[in-house]
Amino acid sequence: MATMMASVEQREVLRCDKCNLVQFRTANALCRRCHKSLEVEEPEPTPAPLTLVAAQPTPEGGLQVATAVRDLRHVRNLSQRQLAARMNVPRTYISKIENGKAMPTLSSLDRLARALQVDISALLRDAKTRHHDETAVLMADPFLAEIAMYTAQLDDLQKSIFLNHVRELAAGHRRTA
Repeated sequence: MATMMASVEQREVLRCDKCNLVQFRTANALCRRCHKSLEVEEPEPTPAPLTLVAAQPTPEGGLQVATAVRDLRHVRNLSQRQLAARMNVPRTYISKIENGKAMPTLSSLDRLARALQVDISALLRDAKTRHHDETAVLMADPFLAEIAMYTAQLDDLQKSIFLNHVRELAAGHRRTA
């Protein structure tokens, strides 16, 4: 019994710039759909977009864009998918930013800030300053300030019970709304 070995040749996969059809390179280097050339024209070198230097959290507590985006997204009760939709970017881009694998450009930071309904400086502040500012905004609400006055007197178990009740009330409110 003879065994047959199939030879598999490597074929280049290309996307047509004109009609976006993904296809193998043809012998005549023309798109199968629109019959335009598949040859990639060498683009003129363009300067790289400006990015902030501090992509990773610094031990001294410097810029922590990844943490800021995640914290603000959680405060706004948004999923990564919802934030990505507001920015018109893939969800994976938000994930990469939050995990420190990608640093947004200045224009992306601006879009992030608008999507999160904050000033761009909120994404660039260190965590202590950001939390202090958020606390000040929350305490400006008289109802929340009154609740904070009472919760300061609770022990950890009481705070946990109180928060669970608030979560249940909020979940019930969302279901009826």
